Amino acid sequence: MSDRKRIALLIDCDNSRHNAIEGALEELSKLGVVNVRHAHGDWNSPQLKGWVEQLHPRAIKPIQQFAYTKGKNATDAAMIIDAMDLLYSGNVDAFALMTSDSDFTPLVMRILEFGLPVYGFGEQKTPAPFVDACSTFIFTENLVVQSEGNKEQKPPAKRTPAQLRQNAGLVKLLRTAVDQTSGDDDWAGLGSVGQYISNNSPFHSKNYGYTKLSDLVKAIGLFEVEMRGKKNMYIKSMPPGKKAKTE
Repeated sequence: MSDRKRIALLIDCDNSRHNAIEGALEELSKLGVVNVRHAHGDWNSPQLKGWVEQLHPRAIKPIQQFAYTKGKNATDAAMIIDAMDLLYSGNVDAFALMTSDSDFTPLVMRILEFGLPVYGFGEQKTPAPFVDACSTFIFTENLVVQSEGNKEQKPPAKRTPAQLRQNAGLVKLLRTAVDQTSGDDDWAGLGSVGQYISNNSPFHSKNYGYTKLSDLVKAIGLFEVEMRGKKNMYIKSMPPGKKAKTE
């Protein structure tokens, strides 16, 4: 356990989906141990009722923030102070911020300057500066858990191969990652490709409806795929106009 990242999860409950918390925790469990779980908000507000029901089962600590002045968000300031206290404590190795508020962009940049990654979770309406600042960002619409009898909006469907190829930013990111990590034979290990992407972009395959990067790479149809052994996947960019072989 000592080699796993200690992650501090800070939740802006005023700007987050309570029914996405389970999915967010599952994603973070792949990256490390979420040893700090703080939920900020005015717990007197009826709007946070859904969050109240999530606290005890998820071992999340509620932190009360009163609305001292109408129109001013005390939650933002308190959450930033909380983050800075944790940053300088030296007891965490990474941060996860659950919010759709771009006001936290400077906080993300400060944490990154300190050398720690920041995993972001927010709705698709989240402004681009905050999304782009995070080490990785997942849209919470892709993490929503539908409770029985509750007709929440379903997560977006998988993007079709044509839709993926029409996304110029995605195509450029994948091609650049392969080019930068490939060997003399132009083949790149998927693990190296994924590491390059995580170091240079907030990309996450779930934002396109795919659980794994490997599934998205196969679906986009712009790369040759070769399995070396049972688990080692290698990919190579195909020349423009050439189509991938269907399996």
